[in-house]
Amino acid sequence: MDLSTHRAGTGHLTYCSNIHAGESWQEVLSNLHTHIPGIKAQLSPNAPFGIGLRLSAEAATSLSKPSAIADLRAFLSEHDCYLFTLNGFPYGTFHGEAVKENVYLPDWKDASRLHYSNTLADAFAEFLPPNMTGSISTVPGAFKSSVANDEDIAQMTAHFVQQVAHLVELERKTGKHIVLALEPEPCCYLETVEESIEYFTQHLYAPKACEQLAELVAVDLEVAEDLLRTHLTLCLDLCHAAVEFESCDACIDALEDAGIAIGKVQISAGLRLPDVSAKNKSLLTPFIDEVYLHQVVEQHNGTLNRYPDLPDALAALGDSEESREWRVHFHVPIFLDDLGEFSSTQFFVQQALERHRQKPISEHLEVETYTWDVLPAAYRTDSVDDAIVRELDWVINTLGVQQAKAA
Repeated sequence: MDLSTHRAGTGHLTYCSNIHAGESWQEVLSNLHTHIPGIKAQLSPNAPFGIGLRLSAEAATSLSKPSAIADLRAFLSEHDCYLFTLNGFPYGTFHGEAVKENVYLPDWKDASRLHYSNTLADAFAEFLPPNMTGSISTVPGAFKSSVANDEDIAQMTAHFVQQVAHLVELERKTGKHIVLALEPEPCCYLETVEESIEYFTQHLYAPKACEQLAELVAVDLEVAEDLLRTHLTLCLDLCHAAVEFESCDACIDALEDAGIAIGKVQISAGLRLPDVSAKNKSLLTPFIDEVYLHQVVEQHNGTLNRYPDLPDALAALGDSEESREWRVHFHVPIFLDDLGEFSSTQFFVQQALERHRQKPISEHLEVETYTWDVLPAAYRTDSVDDAIVRELDWVINTLGVQQAKAA
């Protein structure tokens, strides 16, 4: 099947390469050679295939070297691929060792996060096709407990403004238009769409931010506000929103009403247990791992309770036999909904894709099931490449886009 019809009608679709372990540039390049050709052959044999690349700080720095630039250009040309989005969320190691809340570090209070994001943008500009917008998803400010006061918020905001200044200067120099997409996530400073809208409108698009940017890039205040709105967008991760018990239509409508662009939609699904108690909590034991945080949002007696990790939620549940619904931030393959005695938040993905089919909500769609390595074996019945193909195929079929079969 060919993805050209899909791209022309409803935006660019890919998967995020953070599913593949690899921190150095050589590991990233090896992963591209290992996985992309076979995946493209099944999904887009007759048209260019878009890539969503995850680069650690180490890999991004290496990609500034002429030899690395030449290697990636050669790969993209040889395999008829193009790069349209980066995952700039995890700064360091993301597989094989404990990540947990360190995945947010350095956060946007730290100048190292700004430097990393600027490095990503500089590397990205070398490969982004002309006349195409590029997106970089990033940490939603910081882990919520690490934001202590107004000074922390002001520091994060100042760094975001400096990032926009860098993107503006980069576009002036190269003609490449790149946006930063802040990704709300449970237990983070930006946790819900409502919190995100409040931060964007009261801080990122506020007069003080406009004044700062106007001085940095020598424009008037009106142009500065336009630049902030253009370059600072939101990454809507469908798993995160569903785990937070968001309403799909309501959160998209609210973002539109606030004038906040969705720079990227990350297509992902989490775990859903509509009736959890001490009697069946053991079902979740296989999903406990030492690598990632698996935040839990509980709906109980009309109240939402939040836990930073699955063991915390299980401990709080204790021996209670009182029923409540849990949604867990554990990315499962989006083509799975029936997981035995519980299900996934696939329903939210279907709602978002139906909304997107009627009127595109973003130019960039990226399937992101990065937890493959820690997914219980019962749900890893495919090879990772076959699972990626199944996920992308599921999205295409759900969107109802007509595809041309390969000869």
